[in-house]
Amino acid sequence: MMVIEYAVGNTTMTSGHALPEWSVQTWLNWPGDAAAPSLDGLRGKVVVIHTFQMLCPGCVAHGIPQAKAIHQAFPPDRLQVVGLHTVFEHHDAMTEVALRAFIHEYRIHFPVGMDMPGLQGQPIPQTMQAWRLEGTPTLLILDDLGRVRLNHLGQAEDLRVGAILGQLLAEAQHRAAA
Repeated sequence: MMVIEYAVGNTTMTSGHALPEWSVQTWLNWPGDAAAPSLDGLRGKVVVIHTFQMLCPGCVAHGIPQAKAIHQAFPPDRLQVVGLHTVFEHHDAMTEVALRAFIHEYRIHFPVGMDMPGLQGQPIPQTMQAWRLEGTPTLLILDDLGRVRLNHLGQAEDLRVGAILGQLLAEAQHRAAA
């Protein structure tokens, strides 16, 4: 494994740690008869997790278009894009009904999980707390072994993201061939 560890702007590259399992109350764009996706269940694929809020301007302008482009550009048997709607403000406005309409209007076709609300009335949702996310949009990229290889808050440069994904897909292919 090539170790990637450096910081550029808001990007922190890390290697080696897995995320705790997400706490999702509802999955959208996921077949109702299929088991809910889990991080363990996605092992073997490179996983791109786009955390967002539908009322976040940076998410709408940059994060969602980037996640959609990644979803369309890479083979689904090797790379899985997942959205995580993690609401830490404007809770009353960002309901499941509103999110379903948002997903329809923005033509999002990858799975989107709704983060579980914070415990005991805390405004920060459970997965956001467990993953120590600082805000939205956040782009997380996991390698095929489930290790975090990119954690980026804010707008991530497309070329850099593409290079990282290419590297991780090559590493996964190399491991599969070995």
